[in-house]
Order: sequence, then structure tokens, then C-alpha cells
Amino acid sequence: MADLLFWVAALLSLERLTYAAVWRTPNAFRRWSERHAFNGSAIDTLALLFFGFKVLQAGVFAAWCWFQSGGSLTPYSSDPRVLLAGALLIAAGQGLNLSVFRALGKVVVFYGNRLGHHVPWQHRFPFTWFDHPQYVGTVLTIWGFFVLMRFPARDWLFVPVLETIYYAVGAWFERDSIPTDDRYARARD
Repeated sequence: MADLLFWVAALLSLERLTYAAVWRTPNAFRRWSERHAFNGSAIDTLALLFFGFKVLQAGVFAAWCWFQSGGSLTPYSSDPRVLLAGALLIAAGQGLNLSVFRALGKVVVFYGNRLGHHVPWQHRFPFTWFDHPQYVGTVLTIWGFFVLMRFPARDWLFVPVLETIYYAVGAWFERDSIPTDDRYARARD
């Protein structure tokens, strides 16, 4: 079990560590993208990394459920209230994520303000509710998935708590380098 915990924590940290590196050293990432990426665009490179990390994340979640259930990918509980709660959390989380993409667009979502693009400040939903609506949406989705798949098994809390910590720490580190004037959007997710 300790080996599984280690690998889950290590694999899930790759996404947050990569985003922290890009956020803190955007010029280095832009130069690397120009030399090594498939089309030289730092935004497109980060978008590709995002999708790769989501595939990795889904794989880690599925593997966790598989190993913890003894080789099954069916929900631990058949209680309709548990299944509904998980589904509602997933829907709320994905709704927030979609609203961020719709409000901001690809360039802004993928750190456009850090990668040399002029980005106007956003004053509309979902930024009126949360500083990091995409992080909140992602964390709600993760909690929903584990409520749906593993609640109330003894292991159901580990991954959502770990991911909540990873996203909270990421948001905390990003706040130190956010410009406070109206030239930039709060697109840090």
C-alpha cells in the first residue's frame, strides 16, 4: 500500500510542479517551446501538456480505484444518494471549468498573461465567485469522482485530499506573482 501511495502522490504532483515551473519561469518555458515544441507556441505547448496531464490524472484515479477494489471499476456504493452526490459534484466542477474556458479562451487559460499576451482583467462569472474557479472546479470534480467511485470505503479520502492540497498550494504560490492592476485577467488555472 505504501508503494501505491508514493506513486500516486508522485505522478499527481507532476502536473502541479510543471505549472509552477511555467508560472515562475515563463520566459524559459517560452524559449523551450520555441526550440522543442511541435509548433513553437508556448500556449499550444501548455495546452498539450494540460491534456496529457488530464489523461495521466484519469489513469491514476482509475488505477487507484482498480487496486483498492481488487480489480473492479464499479462504484463501491450502490446507494443512489451517494451516486447522486458524486454526480452533482462532478457536474458542478465541470460547469465551473467550462465557464472559465468560455469566459477566457485558450490563450488566457493557458497562462497567456505569463507568456507575453495582453490580457484584460475579468469581472464576470465565475471570477466574481472564486479567485481560482478552474482549480475549484477541478477539485470539485475530483471529490465527486471519489465520492461516486469509492465512498464510503476506507481509502476514498486519500486522493481527493492530496489533490486538494496540491491545488491549494499551487493557487497560493501563484498569488505571489499576480499583477494587481487591470492589465491582466485572473486566469491562473
